Amino acid sequence: MTPAERAELALLLEVTGAPKPGNVDRERDLPDLRFEQFLAGAVGARAGLETAEDGPVGEAFETAVAGMADAAGTNTQFGCLLLLVPLVRTASTGELTRERASEVVDATTVDDAAAFYRAFEQTDVAVQDPPEGADALDVRRGADAIPDLRERGLTLLDVLGLGADHDANAREWVEGFPRVFRAAARVEADDGPLADRGARAFLQLLAEAPDTLVVTEHGESVADELQERALELQGGDPEAVREFADELVERGVNPGTTADLTAAALFVALERGVSVDG
Repeated sequence: MTPAERAELALLLEVTGAPKPGNVDRERDLPDLRFEQFLAGAVGARAGLETAEDGPVGEAFETAVAGMADAAGTNTQFGCLLLLVPLVRTASTGELTRERASEVVDATTVDDAAAFYRAFEQTDVAVQDPPEGADALDVRRGADAIPDLRERGLTLLDVLGLGADHDANAREWVEGFPRVFRAAARVEADDGPLADRGARAFLQLLAEAPDTLVVTEHGESVADELQERALELQGGDPEAVREFADELVERGVNPGTTADLTAAALFVALERGVSVDG
């Protein structure tokens, strides 16, 4: 399998893992998102993931998001793709390590950043307000922000650095994907079906830190509550995890950033030799 194929498989494994509290999985849909839409989004993103193997990171991300949105009809895996694209590029050029992934993101350009902004015109993405003094660089402006971006000479890594304090995916870019690689090591050390290992990794990631999408949509107190609940459920009764999952669906609380990290961790594990046949 190529890195792009493993990345597509990681997206499929992430959504099939169950239970994943508050997220779409093989056992539950959300009111406005269905399981099969995530399957379609993963397939639709394939062309962008293939571009990531030898093309510009920004172009690959924009292409992947456009394909995802067209196939799924909505945003299913925007954050997953933001993490996967540089990891696919890294794996395509040699060993997949944190150090080499950092070199890939360090090499991003202003053109990569422009493509990142254009990707926000493809689908709706929940984001926090930009830092003080950075209104001109609000990603919700899409392509309208590109002249300001070019004037300041900001690369894609620079742009993500602006949001690293309040967005876990951006923080992974800046810090060399530490949580992704730690979660991948847990997936490797686990056993059983790989999709279920991903679900367990999801719960561990949720227990590790507040989910920043939950912070954006519901506030810090709700994100802290979810983290505490996930801590209590570590290694516990699977039925209790399912009850927590159903509760979050009823409340409309979706720890989507945790799912992004899980997909990226599954990709790293696959690149390191974990396989679906055990």
